[in-house]
Amino acid sequence: MTHPDKTAHPGMTPINDTMLTHESWKIFQIMAEFVEGFERMARVRPSVSIFGSARIKPEHKYYQLTEAIAKKLSDAGFSVVSGGGPGIMEAANKGAFAGKAPSIGLNIQLPHEQVGNPYQDISLSFRHFFSRKVMFVKYAAAYVVMPGGFGTLDELAEILTLVQTGKTRRIPIILVCAHYWQGLVGWLKDSLLNEGMIDAADLDLFKILDEPKEVVEAIFTHYEHRGIEPTEEEKQILLDL
Repeated sequence: MTHPDKTAHPGMTPINDTMLTHESWKIFQIMAEFVEGFERMARVRPSVSIFGSARIKPEHKYYQLTEAIAKKLSDAGFSVVSGGGPGIMEAANKGAFAGKAPSIGLNIQLPHEQVGNPYQDISLSFRHFFSRKVMFVKYAAAYVVMPGGFGTLDELAEILTLVQTGKTRRIPIILVCAHYWQGLVGWLKDSLLNEGMIDAADLDLFKILDEPKEVVEAIFTHYEHRGIEPTEEEKQILLDL
């Protein structure tokens, strides 16, 4: 019995050797992003990653709240990591820049170029969202999620999934501004929980807070009975992230 040559199937696109070579060599660019990220981010622990909308203006209350949170975190000894762009990202870097600990921006290159904000003590640039997302998670002692859009929801879903599945250590995940998140949390309870898509314990993976002081206190409370550095077991988990 002969088997058809599936590479010649009319529904499949012929392989272009030039494109194949380009794709293969792309791995070195990806490796370079990871190597630089690991080498620079490993030196700035403990750190807190802050997320939120790029569309928020400096006069907006969310911008000012983020700046205040970042300043308190920085003065408390946490490096603050943001996406390096405008809006909430800028507010996070600006608050940290005025504080005692480093302000870090993980900038992403987009088709409509994102301009890095000027409040970064350490600035890294990424072409790929996936390598950038690893840097947000791997060295974070906490996640602070401000109001935002699809990108913010993507990062929130990412960290919740990683903690839920045990692919990263349990860290504080704090949603700031209760009124903004109440609809999402209601949907999680009414749909995901009631339909059996998540467990009731999964809703304990995050807290909802409103004040900068509460955010800092919640992070310190989480680490009150253990060191802020990962345990040996957690280090192995993070190694395999």
